[in-house]
Amino acid sequence: MPLYLHEHLETRGELGLWNIEEEEEWFLHNLLLSPMELRQLSKMKGRRRLEWLAVRQLVHTMSGREKRGAFIKDEFGKPHLEKSTYHISISHSETLAAAIAGPVPVGIDIQKIVPKITRIAHKFLREEEREVIAEHNLIEHMHFYWGAKEALYKAYGRRELDFREHIFIEPFLLENPTGAMQGSVIKGDFSAKYQLYFRTIQDFVLVYALESESE
Repeated sequence: MPLYLHEHLETRGELGLWNIEEEEEWFLHNLLLSPMELRQLSKMKGRRRLEWLAVRQLVHTMSGREKRGAFIKDEFGKPHLEKSTYHISISHSETLAAAIAGPVPVGIDIQKIVPKITRIAHKFLREEEREVIAEHNLIEHMHFYWGAKEALYKAYGRRELDFREHIFIEPFLLENPTGAMQGSVIKGDFSAKYQLYFRTIQDFVLVYALESESE
């Protein structure tokens, strides 16, 4: 069972990664999906089905439960774990599935590093964010910014956020493959700050966020 990583975070909560090696039948046998989940899966095709199953197996393994809790989506499509007070967030990309759970709103994103991210950078980077990106690690740095904004989008959980207008990442230098940064979501009457953490794993970037407690 390829549980790649399971960490209890010092900041509170749990982080997990699953290296997807199993066949679909293995997940179906072990997960015992709810009728609603089976309907969701029936609408998927190809590799996405395997990634969808793997992230649910990961959350179940992290939970330590004997009986699995189903994923339930709220009115905005944000997943919640049945009979749990913890917030959860999930992500998957090719061979890796990622999840985070915590007592405060959380978000996570994992992405394989690809050069084409430069083509969409103008859609998610603010000018002050772009200014600190050096050419020698431009691709990786852009991925961390993208991952941070995806993580905050998921932590917010209510859709209709513009990555440039509503999601702010305090500009940071990328000097190491692991680190931390600050971010915020501001839209209308909503305003929240988040602590973000990032790392490189194989040829993927992982970013996760936890909402900061009110002072």
